[in-house]
Amino acid sequence: MAVRLKITLLFTMIMFLILSLLCGFIYYFSYARRLENIKTHLTSRALTTASMLGQPKVFDRNLINIIDTAIVNSIRNKSIQAYNYNNERIYIYSDAPDDTLAIDNDMLDEVRIKKNIFFEIGRKEAIAYYDNTNNDRRVILVAAFDEEGKKNLQRLKLILWLSFIGGILIAFTSGYFFSKILLRPIRKIADEVNIISAQSLAHRIKSGSGNDEWHYLTDTLNDLLNRLQESFEIQRRFISSASHELSTPLTSISSQLEVSLQRSRAAEEYRQVMQSVYQDVRHLSKLTQTLLEFATVSGTSGGIDIKLIRIDEVLMRLPGEMIKMDKGYSVKLEFEQLPADEEQLLVFGNAELLFTAIKNIVSNACKYSLNKLAKVKLSVEQTEIVIAVEDNGKGIPENELKNIFQPFYRTEDSRAIAGFGVGLPLVNRIMKLHKGEIKVISSVGKGTTFFVHLPVAGKIRKT
Repeated sequence: MAVRLKITLLFTMIMFLILSLLCGFIYYFSYARRLENIKTHLTSRALTTASMLGQPKVFDRNLINIIDTAIVNSIRNKSIQAYNYNNERIYIYSDAPDDTLAIDNDMLDEVRIKKNIFFEIGRKEAIAYYDNTNNDRRVILVAAFDEEGKKNLQRLKLILWLSFIGGILIAFTSGYFFSKILLRPIRKIADEVNIISAQSLAHRIKSGSGNDEWHYLTDTLNDLLNRLQESFEIQRRFISSASHELSTPLTSISSQLEVSLQRSRAAEEYRQVMQSVYQDVRHLSKLTQTLLEFATVSGTSGGIDIKLIRIDEVLMRLPGEMIKMDKGYSVKLEFEQLPADEEQLLVFGNAELLFTAIKNIVSNACKYSLNKLAKVKLSVEQTEIVIAVEDNGKGIPENELKNIFQPFYRTEDSRAIAGFGVGLPLVNRIMKLHKGEIKVISSVGKGTTFFVHLPVAGKIRKT
């Protein structure tokens, strides 16, 4: 079912309920008012009759009958009957000849107990009134047909039905056109989204000047498009850079083998070619391994083994690992004011991934530091652990800081040093998987400091 029709039917259903309740209340109160009016008229007539019957010296039965005949009001076909304490009928009057009310002794006795009874008899409404003013124990029975009241009620019923049906038709029609106006912005947004493709991600949806839900939806979609465009751009740069990095050693290997096969050479010459090809293969293998690591942490943390880790134990592995990489590298660990509670040093994460991330930062610090020394400082704040890695290298220019976490990006000063430009992007991805972040401060000529922020595991569980 189309959304427009759903909105129309929902709006019509709401109006159906509202009109049903409104018309029902109007009819109910009008019906109750008519009953109250007829009760008042019948009771008044019963009181009048009882009063006259109680004064036999002033009003005899013939005079009462003449008075009843002379009274003209809106209630028609009146019937008045009176009974004494022996249940004998002592007075009768009727607008129509021979129009009597059948009433049994049980009902008369019941009236004397309940004082007043209102009931229907045929088409008439009737009231039985008990009069014991002078200990007469009389029962006055008055019945009449409320012709005018019932006609008014029928007219009101017809008006309410016409109003109800007309209201439903108006609600359906207005709801249909209202839903069209309501959904028009969505259709415009959908039409603009259909224009967008991988080749036209720069196109954005016009949000207009309003501050409503459609404006919020448009802004959300535009933000999504911004992220998609950024992701496509990163992917494009990644593929381009990876292709370039992979093609360089492959081209070198291919050209060296092609040249060596053009003519017969001495064993030493072949050995030199094989040595050069071996270096290129090692370089290619290392690059492939780095790309695999980068691809592994580019997804979500769902497939990674997460457990509680003491961050100081991870950092203690760094000095030995740096010596394995290069005997000239050295690491100085500084643990500042560690908390007495060991739980403050725990983080949720994967030990090997966190070690890989911090090792990449520390190895870069050693590589670019003038004395091959990296200073690693650990501090614990209220809700997070901060690891600072400092070097005394050349520093990174401010205009290049924003790009250092892009895959294969390398600063001008670092291109002469061996590397692929994947280490810091790998670190950034690992930090995001661990709900942490990495920041950098650098001063040209003085050095660079990287700050790794990781949430404390205890704080995560409490929140």
